Amino acid sequence: MTTPKVIVIGNEKGGAGKSTLAIHLATALMHGGSRVGVLDLDVRQQSLGHFFASRRAWLSANGQSAPMPDEHPLSPRLASAPEDEALDQFETALASLAGCDVILMDTPGADTPMSRAAHGRADLIVTPMNDSFVDFDALGVVDPVTLELKRPSLYSETVWNSRKRRAAESGQSIDWVVLRNRLASMEARNRRRVDERVQALSRRVGFRVGPGLGDRVIYRELFPFGLTIADLSQDIRPVAMSLQHVAARQELRALMSFLGLEADAGANA
Repeated sequence: MTTPKVIVIGNEKGGAGKSTLAIHLATALMHGGSRVGVLDLDVRQQSLGHFFASRRAWLSANGQSAPMPDEHPLSPRLASAPEDEALDQFETALASLAGCDVILMDTPGADTPMSRAAHGRADLIVTPMNDSFVDFDALGVVDPVTLELKRPSLYSETVWNSRKRRAAESGQSIDWVVLRNRLASMEARNRRRVDERVQALSRRVGFRVGPGLGDRVIYRELFPFGLTIADLSQDIRPVAMSLQHVAARQELRALMSFLGLEADAGANA
């Protein structure tokens, strides 16, 4: 049995697009033929779990089929459980998904024992950030007068420490990618300032910077059905198709290619 590739979607700031990214990576990987296990570590919100529950219900109600992941739901009470209990349940869940090709974990917008453990087990950490200094603050601290980078954030230090431990224990590295997510038109000078600080931080703590998902309606309007653009076909079409869907599909393909993941972003619609 081969060891699954572990992908962690992480950022200690809420609203950065972690769950949106997670569902698109999972569905694209499944359509590409991978057996995917999903683990929703945001045990209070459970957006990932709700998405796949909606997917199951929509497909059943409409007599359609689409790939489903292996799941190991975690109880919401683990949010306030003792650390030893939470970590024990995390290890049990991870072991139950050992037969998958890929295990994808969505983490909460906070520092928790399970989130830290997940980062330590990752082969690939993907951190989405919206294109603003509000989101950059979760990765690095800037001087309020000069806007020069002062130091990495606590989250960046968490990832850095996870990478050091992995290298010391196994000689393997953790690939860390920061995605400029939900890019939208903004004042050019501010975008340049954000980009310069992201690049400076990447050189300091060693992450790659890649393209994320744009601010597109299609990513949001398919969520209630438990579907993504990778699922759209002649038979699965809960919303009207447009050229924007073609652009979104190309965007997802570009993202998967940058991450080095074999996937199918949808080609049948």
